[in-house]
Amino acid sequence: MKKTLCLILVGLLIAGSLFAGGASEATKAAPAKPAGPVEITFWHAMGGVNGEALASMVDEFNKQNEGKIKVKYEFQGNYDDEFAKIQASGGNYPCDIIQVYDIGTRYMIDSGWILPVQEYIEKDKYDISQIEPNIAAYYTVDNTLYSMPFNSSTPLLYYNKTAFEEAGITKVPTCFEDIYEIAEKLKIVNPDGTVKRYGYGMGNYGWFFEQWIGKMGLHYVNNNNGRGKDYATAVEFDTNGGGLQIIKVWDKILKEGISPYLNMGNDDAKAAFISGNVCMIPESTAALKSLLLNVGDKFEIGVAYFPSINRNDVGGVSVGGGSLWMMNTGKQEREDATWEFLKFMVSPEMQAFWNAKTGYFPVTVAAAQTATFKENIAKYPQFQVAIDQLHSSAPQYAGALLSVFSEARQIVQNYIARLANNELDPQATLNGMAKDINKAIETYNLVNY
Repeated sequence: MKKTLCLILVGLLIAGSLFAGGASEATKAAPAKPAGPVEITFWHAMGGVNGEALASMVDEFNKQNEGKIKVKYEFQGNYDDEFAKIQASGGNYPCDIIQVYDIGTRYMIDSGWILPVQEYIEKDKYDISQIEPNIAAYYTVDNTLYSMPFNSSTPLLYYNKTAFEEAGITKVPTCFEDIYEIAEKLKIVNPDGTVKRYGYGMGNYGWFFEQWIGKMGLHYVNNNNGRGKDYATAVEFDTNGGGLQIIKVWDKILKEGISPYLNMGNDDAKAAFISGNVCMIPESTAALKSLLLNVGDKFEIGVAYFPSINRNDVGGVSVGGGSLWMMNTGKQEREDATWEFLKFMVSPEMQAFWNAKTGYFPVTVAAAQTATFKENIAKYPQFQVAIDQLHSSAPQYAGALLSVFSEARQIVQNYIARLANNELDPQATLNGMAKDINKAIETYNLVNY
């Protein structure tokens, strides 16, 4: 991809020199200083209350930088929609900053279209220790931070604390052995044999598969989880034992009626939890605020660490969500303005505001000292569990990097759907996942490396 982009640039330079007719350097006009504020465009994927919070932050930046910098923010749909648009742009730079989900990281690095924020960190002597190390680790390759962490999350286990108390359950589950036991006590069956309430439920979400691999301390792909000197060439979850263990658990909870099949994604799982039809679900930390508001006083929500597959698993969680990327436009004024905007968006005050309004982690360490953060934790103490889980993990469990991660996640979900439909057994499910993802990796690598 980099080679293709270089060829395009060379062609443009040659064409430009011919058009100029060999004009001498002396006759060329010096670049004009921009009249008025430097305008930069920000593509994002935040809708609903998250989008409203983001708009407030950008508006505040524009207010503080009136006459100097103006940020125009443009909603591009969900993560997949936005990612497809930047891929389709072919490096024509339709924006100066783009918010990209975690699984787009390797592609963005490979594209050659971006300017690593590390360059401005060194130029500006920015203290990178301000950023939570377990969050920065995901976006760091070979000691280079490529994008600025912004909306970061990890998965948690949400549970109906009221139902737990009514059933006399005091233990908080930490692994699936616990979940099987507790879910059975919480399950309510109607006289006709239909299930009125399930103890546990979860959506068919590929993110969970990735997280469980990390919780085992294993790698999703080869070459140091895609973070090594060489790029990932194949998955490892089919040979290290992790993938089969996860699929067997998924198969067990569905076949034994521990959980209903709640479709792809996690919207149906959240709806089932809010309605009280399911007592435990795994879901992102970023869902905490909306779950609390939607449940209201129907029952008390408890929060626990994301459960491991096995009791003795020793790995950790990695961050999801997204980060902010600087596009390599070659326009110095716009790139400088972009850097100022990024620093503002991760300032302690803005990250505390973002956390309180959305439920995403404050990516800046000092945000925890702000009054906004302290007030929010006092009101919603469940947030502290998410932060404790983040701090209890380690950078070596940052998670995999893979250029075809979006496609890989969909492949995982498609095969889990076939497992749920009794089309495949666990081993065939694993084999199919690995084969299809490896084919996608091979095709991508042949074209781009």
